[in-house]
Order: sequence, then C-alpha cells, then structure tokens
Amino acid sequence: MLTPLGRLDKYAASENVFNRQMVARSLLDTLREVCDDERDCVAVLERISRLADDSEPTVRAELMEQVPHIALFCQENRPAIPYAFSKYLLPIVVRYLADQNNQVRKTSQAALLALLEQELIERFDVETKVCPVLVELTAPDSNDDVKTEAVAIMCKMAPMVGKDITERLILPRFCEMCCDCRMFHVRKVCAANFGDICSVVGQQATEEMLLPRFFQLCSDNVWGVRKACAECFMAVSCATCQEIRRTKLSALFINLISDPSRWVRQAAFQSLGPFISTFANPSSSGQYFKEENKSSEDTSVEDKNRIRDHEALEDAELRPEEAPAVPAVSASVELEGTMTGGAESPRQPPGETGAPLSASSSEAQPEAASNEGDGKPGNCGSVSLSEGSFSAQDPALPDQDLFNSFHFWRTPLPNIDLDMELEQGTGGTPSPEGAEETPEVPGPISANITMATRKELEEMIENLEPHIDDPDVKAQVDVLAAALRASSLDARDEASEATRRATQDEPATGEPPGCGLGHDATGPLISDAVETLDSALCYIRDDSDLSSNSGFSPDEERRSKVQDVVPQALLDQYLSMTDPSRAQTVDTEIAKHCAYSLPGVALTLGRQNWHCLRETYEALASDMQWKVRRTLAFSIHELAVILGDQLTAADLVPIFNGFLKDLDEVRIGVLKHLHDFLKLLHIDKRREYLYQLQEFLVTDNSRNWRFRAELAEQLILLLELYSPRDVYDYLRPIALNLCADKVSSVRWISYKLVSEMVRKLHQAAPPSFGVDLIRELVESFGRCPRWSGRQAFVFVCQTVIEDDCLPMDQFALHLMPHLLTLANDRVPNVRVLLAKTLRQTLLEKECFLTSASCHQEAVEQTIMALQMDRDSDVKYFASIHPASTKVSEDALSTASSTY
Repeated sequence: MLTPLGRLDKYAASENVFNRQMVARSLLDTLREVCDDERDCVAVLERISRLADDSEPTVRAELMEQVPHIALFCQENRPAIPYAFSKYLLPIVVRYLADQNNQVRKTSQAALLALLEQELIERFDVETKVCPVLVELTAPDSNDDVKTEAVAIMCKMAPMVGKDITERLILPRFCEMCCDCRMFHVRKVCAANFGDICSVVGQQATEEMLLPRFFQLCSDNVWGVRKACAECFMAVSCATCQEIRRTKLSALFINLISDPSRWVRQAAFQSLGPFISTFANPSSSGQYFKEENKSSEDTSVEDKNRIRDHEALEDAELRPEEAPAVPAVSASVELEGTMTGGAESPRQPPGETGAPLSASSSEAQPEAASNEGDGKPGNCGSVSLSEGSFSAQDPALPDQDLFNSFHFWRTPLPNIDLDMELEQGTGGTPSPEGAEETPEVPGPISANITMATRKELEEMIENLEPHIDDPDVKAQVDVLAAALRASSLDARDEASEATRRATQDEPATGEPPGCGLGHDATGPLISDAVETLDSALCYIRDDSDLSSNSGFSPDEERRSKVQDVVPQALLDQYLSMTDPSRAQTVDTEIAKHCAYSLPGVALTLGRQNWHCLRETYEALASDMQWKVRRTLAFSIHELAVILGDQLTAADLVPIFNGFLKDLDEVRIGVLKHLHDFLKLLHIDKRREYLYQLQEFLVTDNSRNWRFRAELAEQLILLLELYSPRDVYDYLRPIALNLCADKVSSVRWISYKLVSEMVRKLHQAAPPSFGVDLIRELVESFGRCPRWSGRQAFVFVCQTVIEDDCLPMDQFALHLMPHLLTLANDRVPNVRVLLAKTLRQTLLEKECFLTSASCHQEAVEQTIMALQMDRDSDVKYFASIHPASTKVSEDALSTASSTY
C-alpha cells in the first residue's frame, strides 16, 4: 500500500544489507513509476545521493552498476528532469573512483567509460569535473593502486573526449607518468596505452612531446614496460612522419628485437610485420586505383595545357633519329620538370646522387650531373639528355597514352626505360667518328642487331602500353632489356671506345665542354652520357633485372634481397622469422606470426620487390605446423591481388595446389576464398581446377558437414566464372550430390545452388543444358523412390519460383506438371511442403495470377484437393494463408530437417 517513494524510504533505511541492495537494484523501476511528476523524480535522485553514502561496499557497487541505465533514462526524459545526471549522478561516479574498496572502484571506472562511450556526459562536465579529479588521483602522493587505475582511465577515455581535451588536460600528466621512477606499474600502463594517446593527439604532439618519453620507456629497466612498448609500436609509428619512422623508430625497434628478455623479443617479432606495414606507400606498393582516379579528376586546367604544350614539343623535337643534341637537352630538362611536378621522385640508392634524378627544376640537373660524373664539366648536360630520352621513351605512342595519369603523376617505372634508352644510345646512334675509325665487320653487324632488337622492343612496349600501370609488365620489360644488353654487348664496347677516341682527338674549343655544343658534338655527348650513367645506374639495373636472375652469383643473390621501401635491417629480421632457431630462442609460434603479417609486408614492399619474400613464403608454405599453412591458405587470395596475375601464376598457384591436398584445417582456408582466388587466374588455368572440385566432397572426417556447406556456397559464386558447358559437365554432378546430403544445412544451400544453375543454363544460348538439367532434376528427385528426394524436388521448385530463376511460362512448361503430381504423394511431409509452395510462393507471383492459362486452373484444382486432404497439417497450409516463409524456414519446420 506504500507509494514508490515511501517504499524506497522504508527499505533504504533498513538494517538488512540485502534490502538496501534491492533498493539500489530497483532504482530505475522506481524512476519509471514516478517519471510523470518532476518533483518525485528529483526526490528519487536525492535519495540516490544519500544511498551513495552507504557503508556497505556491495550496496555502493550495486548502485554504481545501475548509474549508466539511470543516466540514459534521465537523458531521454531531460525536459522533466533538467540537469539530473550532472547534478546528482556524476559526482557519485567521480567520487567512487577513489573509493577504498576495489570492487567499487572497478564498477565506477566501468560506469565512467560506459557513460563517455554513450556520450552521456557533457563536454563541460568532462573538463571541469572528470579530468581534474583524474589528474589529482595521479599526483605523486596518491595511493599506488588508485594512481595506476587513474592513468589507465585517462588513457582509455582519451579517444572518447577528443584531441583538444586530451592535449590540454591529459597529455601533460601522461608525460609525467611515463617518467614515474617509483612505480613501474604506472610506466607499464603508460606504455601499453601509448599508441592510443599518439593516435588521438596527432603527429606534431607525438613527435614533440611523446617520442622522447617513448624512447625512455623502450629502454626501461623493467622488461614488462619494454614488452608493452613493443606491442604498441605500430600505433606509435602510424602517428609519426616517414623520416622519423625510418631513421629513429627503426633503430629503436631493432633494439627491442635483440632485447635480452625473451618476452620482449617475442612481442617485438609479433609487431614486426605490422610495423613494416606502416612504411606502405601507394607509389611503391603498386596499388594505384584510388590515387589514380583522384589524380585524373583533380588535374587542373593549367596542368592540362602544360601537358598539351609538351605533347607538341615531343612530336616536334624529341625523336632520337631526327633531333640534334642541343634541342634535345633543353627540351628534356623542361619536359622532365613538367612530368615530375607533383609526383614522387624515383627511389635512388643511398650515396649515389646528390639530387633526385627527377628534379622539378632545371637548375638541379647540372648539380646532379656533376655529382655523378666525378666533377667533369663536360657532363653537365648528359644526365638531362638521357632523362629526357626516357621521358619520351616511344615517340610512336599516342599522345593520350604517353601522357596518361600514370606517366604524369609518378615515376617509378622509368627506371627500366633508362636501360632501354642506354642501349639505344650505345648501339643505335654511334658517333660518325667512331664509325669511320672502326671499319671492321662485327661493328655494323652488332649495330644492326641492336637496331632490330630495339625496334622489336619498341613494338612490344607499344603492345604493353595499355597495361603499363601493372607492375607485372615491369618483369617482361626487364627480360627484354637483359636480352638486349646481351646481344649488343660487343657493339657497346666498340662504340664506347670509338667515341672516347673521338673525344680525345677533337676536343671542343672556345666554350665550356658540354654546355654549348654544336651539331658536330652529338656523338661524344651521347657517349659521355652513356658512360656516366653506366656506372651510376648499375644499382637500378641490378634491382630491375631480378626477374631473370637465374644465373646470379652468390653476391648478386644477396643483393637481390635489397630494397629501399623499408629499412633493410627490419626486412632481414622479418625474413629470419622462418629460421628454426628463432622458434627455440624466441617463440614456438613465430612462423605463424610471420605468415599472418606476410600479406601486409608484401603490400608494403610492392610486387616489384616480391623477390625479397618469395623464399620466405615458400618456407612458410612447407612449414611442419599446420597452423602456419592454414594462415597462408586463408590469405592467399589477398596476396594474389597484391602480386597480380603473372606472379600469381608463377609463384602462388603451385602453393595453392599443395594446399588443396593438405589437411582439412588447411583446405578450408582455400575453400572459403576459392572464388576470390580463381577469378584472378587466366581462363585456361582456371579451367584446370574443374577436375579438382569433386575432391572437396571427400574430407578427413565425414561429419565435417560445414566443409560441404562452404563448398556449396563457393559453387554459387563460381557459376559466373565458367561457361554453361563447364557448369553442366563439372559443377552439376557436385550440386546434385550436395542436394542429397545427409545434413539439412548442406541441402538448403544446395537448393539455392541448383536454382542458380538452372538460371544460368537457361539463359545460355542454346538453353539445351538448362532443359537437360531440369529433366535430370525430375528423374533424380521428382520421381525418387525415397520421400526425402521428392521433398528436395519441391524445395528446388520453391527456390526457383522465389528467386525468379525461370520465366513463369518455362516453369509451367517444364516443372509444374511434375510438381503437381506430388499432391497424391503418400508421405504427408511432401504434401505439406507442396501446399506451402503453391499457396505461399506460386500464388504470390503476380505474373502467374495475371496469366490465365490451363496451368493456373490446374494449380487451383490441386489446392482444392489438398484442402480436403486427410492430414490436418496439409489441410491447414492449403486452406489458410499463413505468414510467408522462406526455404530455410520451411526446412526448419519439416521433419526431415534433422541430421
């Protein structure tokens, strides 16, 4: 008979602890009862404040568990209870953060984070009531446990409150806590949450304030702190610039990898792959899709006009057979500045050049040339000439192909074209003096061979131009360039010797060599450029010829592992993760961590550096632990996207074939992404797997029905990859086999597979395959001696109708007569499903109802017969119109839907 407030007062004053706990648990219900009266709501909230002073910790903990729910109620009813949460509830939450009881503190911390996550605390209250209390709790004289918990709360709430509050109120105290000399637990919490703070405050604050503390934590004398630093290294790296990441963080990470503590080394190796992935750059990884679209859309009118002007300049002056030396030099400098403006310069080996080859201003060219040419003034224009030549690598190309977005915005690929132009300079355009002084027969023959090879190469490049943005083309061009060098080696030696003698006999007089040369100096200028670049670009040639490195010496093999995307020391450590000694000294599952992060590392290095990872990937694919192979199997389709079709066919397909014959735990990885992988292969290579799909029906454990269910789902996706004949010859038998599976879940997916197969084969021209498939369905299932087969036939018909896999006239012609004959089936379950199909699926199709035909009349007569059936369930589903159900729901309600 008491009112809600009276009942609350009575039990809140009870000496029984359980009564007071019950009061705290029922506060929300009491608020709902009195929510219409604002004064009663305020009275309840005031009693909550008094209940918060309860001496029993369990009561206070129970109260704190209800606070988030009460706060949400107050927010929804704020007009009736203005500022209720801020005035009555938030002070309790903040006060409990320093409660003496551990359980109360934990529940208050959880409540605070829940309130922040649901945005139930106003920003003003966060700044004035929450943050000051947390800063006070982390004071040097605070309790050790409270201080540690307060630091953890500050770190966890930083992403919720945003950059401004974190930088002003949390960051200064966080930096102090990182240097807490007395409590290593505090430093450990700071290290564990360092990445979250960095991601919130941004790059500038991270580099200026946080990185010095991070360096201190990474060299802490407690291994648990260093381990926490290793675990969050990727997040810290993401908040820094590329230069700091490469110069400072890499060396710091190497220290963690070689840490005396095994647990630190273990955490560091687990984070090595993710840390390497932070070096990813679209221009080096080969993934250009979004960037290229953006570049093409954002090209300004000025850039387009500038491109058009230089297209005309290219057609007029930059043909190697016609252009004199001086115009070529000036045009190449200007053209190169245009092409590389706004793009990244190609990567150069350290110490090779004083300035990037693709400098955006012509003034940088003489400096670069002087650095490469041993200070000879005669070289001041040689680099510019060769660069201009490879900028206009094929004059026969259409203008729109030569100046496409790939060529204009990025310049990694011209590294290969340097080799091609180098051969053109040596074998294709020998100096007149050299030709006169060396009349031997081998010279002209070699020159002729070089010219023919160059023309053939130009034709090949012209054919490959539409696909030039695919780095796989790089491998083909590398092979051609290597063959060209082998065929013209003698010609290059003779031409170099001839031009060198011509330079000594006829030096230019009256002007600085190489800076104002006339037409007679064309031969020596080109020769000089070739000789200078021959030594300066040896690194690029060695790196670009890796696709044909079968004859490399051991030194060259070691050099083939060198790349400049990430620091080489990091990559060497990553490649060492497959070393058996690592499993003994670091972590028994280190190979699994290596396999897990390999796609990210491959994307970072780019497909042009796949040679660095090939041996490691093969070692992981043959690892004795099935978990390692399973990890690779689940990601092989992603790696195929990164590498492209040619590298996939060469390096991934053999490993994929091995996974197909592995344990079921490994096979399921390739099966789950079978469509994703096969769609990347060439059609001929893809057809080879048609013969192996049947093998997926056989598993190590016959009760592993999920394996067959996954196969059915993949076959639905594979229908689009194969021709109607292949579908009929190879996929049809598997689908019909799955339709008769012992497990209902496999059969449900198989009905969908068969219906989609009917759709595809019917749409093919001619549709004879579809007719044959329907005929086989009728013979194998519609007239099956077992009732489960006849029921499966009804399921397939229902799915065909629901998904509109056949036009209604074709369905009425081929399937409906056999479907209606099942109205006289002796098994009630078949007739029940038939009644559902006719009443809920077929009669719902508007196209069937609008077409007056003999089939519609036959359906109505069949339904009338089912309405008079002797089975009550059949009569029920044929007489009324229950809620529409899908195939899976029908199967769930059918007696056959058991194992």
